Amino acid sequence: MDSKQRAALKGLASTMPAIYQIGKGELSDNLIRGLDDALTARELIKISVLKNCDYSAADLMRVLEIKLKAEAVCAIGNKIVLYRYSDKEGIRHIKL
Repeated sequence: MDSKQRAALKGLASTMPAIYQIGKGELSDNLIRGLDDALTARELIKISVLKNCDYSAADLMRVLEIKLKAEAVCAIGNKIVLYRYSDKEGIRHIKL
């Protein structure tokens, strides 16, 4: 992903609400499954990292990028934005 594509995705994500919150505790299989389903349905998701989380947003972004096979768009403050193209039919795909 080049910088123009990343900037376009970052702009789209700026108006989106965070759909998940990650707090204290480990990344559970249920959380990973839920994030995977959300990426399949939406392609672009924003995640909020709570203050009581043991990890920083940047660290979590790298871990989630690997576990979900997604592209890390950005981590600003306590927010993470991830993108993954979805082959699911019937959704509105993001043009890059």
